[in-house]
Amino acid sequence: MSKQTYRVCFCFRRRFRMAAAEAPADIKAIFDEYSENGVMSVDQMRRFLVEVQREENTTLEDAQAVHHDMNAPLSHYFIYTGHNSYLTGNQLSSDCSDVPIIKALHNGVRVIELDIWPNSTKDNINVLHGRTLTTPVELIKCLRSIKEHAFTASEYPVVITLEDHLTPDLQAKTAEMITQTFGDMLFSPGPECLCEFPSPESLKKRVIISTKPPKEYLHAKDVKIQESDSNKGKDLTKEEPWGREIKSFKVGIDENKDWLRVDPDKVRRLSLSEQELEKAVVTYAKDIVRFTQKNLLRVYPKGTRVDSSNYNPLIGWMHGAQMVAFNMQGYGRSLWLMHGMFKANGGCGYIKKPDLLLKSGGEVFDPKFTLPVKTTLRVTVYMGEGWYYDFRHTHFDTYSPPDFYARVGIAGVPADVVMKKTKTLEDNWIPNWDEVLSSH
Repeated sequence: MSKQTYRVCFCFRRRFRMAAAEAPADIKAIFDEYSENGVMSVDQMRRFLVEVQREENTTLEDAQAVHHDMNAPLSHYFIYTGHNSYLTGNQLSSDCSDVPIIKALHNGVRVIELDIWPNSTKDNINVLHGRTLTTPVELIKCLRSIKEHAFTASEYPVVITLEDHLTPDLQAKTAEMITQTFGDMLFSPGPECLCEFPSPESLKKRVIISTKPPKEYLHAKDVKIQESDSNKGKDLTKEEPWGREIKSFKVGIDENKDWLRVDPDKVRRLSLSEQELEKAVVTYAKDIVRFTQKNLLRVYPKGTRVDSSNYNPLIGWMHGAQMVAFNMQGYGRSLWLMHGMFKANGGCGYIKKPDLLLKSGGEVFDPKFTLPVKTTLRVTVYMGEGWYYDFRHTHFDTYSPPDFYARVGIAGVPADVVMKKTKTLEDNWIPNWDEVLSSH
């Protein structure tokens, strides 16, 4: 890569000298200061994080692995969540398989969604997107793959969300399938979990079944449980150890505010489509933030996204929604944001919410408000290297090396959103910007 030649017309050639891919002097100096013989120890990494990155509270354990506090309730975390995790492509006609489930788990996804339906002979359970042309996969195959790959990328709990379309007999069969497959890995909460969700740390290497737990399925073999208003006066401890799940509201959001009520003695789960959330935050932004401090909120793609595209995840995150469900087999910038978000915290699939979303008792955070600037982010963009491995040397420009610039931005609440751009460096496969970009 020291020189490259480009043809100009038929008779002439242009030759460009390639710069060496070498780290800037100040980066070398920092690395030399915090390493020995080219290797950075855990203690040296901790010193670097404290002294250079200004992360004053970093411990040795933080420097070695995950650095967020994992002992808070699940409601205090953003959780890497999949939608229709079994689909290989679009929502209407693609194959159903355990392959995308395995891929998602290897990427750190912690919430797997399965739609379960009776098979054609009504004696077994399939996973498929109902009332479409998607080809089914057997539930047992998906469960076994989840068991095998659940903790490849992370030890923190995996949640299996079941969208149930089964008869009572098949519900009981599903319960036995789940119990036999996961055994002691299966988390069965007791009544004490009603007032607060357990922590990710306490649930390491455990599998959680969301919707109806196996014991409830077994009861459903004899009596089909009706989730209606008649449950309101009952003790839900035996029926729903995770607290009562509230279905997506279908009435106008201004007609009933009960769906955001925070009960000090029980935790709840709420599922909203992206459209329902966008409508709700106009009026109830602070109420939603308050609800998600204790309870779980799941957001899922609208039904018209038949191409498995996704939506802006920040609308959910900035209002405290823990489970922003995405089509992981999809594409686009929204999915890039999702992938980037969960690279943090060691890629474990759980990201601690910022403190401003968790403050209770006083003024609740409103994402629409503009608050005084507390921190200015400064990023030094030194250089870029490696494009020539992935592209032919004439891919960008037939007659010369490409012109490169870099963009660095913040995706967040409206007041923080910014995008900055470096200068453009011409005719250079290894651009060396050495440029400081500031958020304010």
